[in-house]
Amino acid sequence: MSEPTTFEIVIRGRASARLLRPLLDDFTFDHSDGNTRLVGVVRDSAHLHGVVSHLTSVNVELISIVSVDRPAVGLSLPGHIHTLHERSTQP
Repeated sequence: MSEPTTFEIVIRGRASARLLRPLLDDFTFDHSDGNTRLVGVVRDSAHLHGVVSHLTSVNVELISIVSVDRPAVGLSLPGHIHTLHERSTQP
């Protein structure tokens, strides 16, 4: 990866804000389906490696890591964790 790329990372379960704190500047978070979905721009392969290293160091189970064309519609600024209520009431 030679240029910034948007990635979607899905981890099993609802990750706490404390666990996600190191990633708040780079990713948006969503817990709507029982898992935690992170979407954000990864600057380069070293950045992606750092994110994966953090997640595995705290023993989360990675479900998928996928590059995407653009972030999903309805996600807010990085660091905001949506609740089910917020997701259902956004325009």
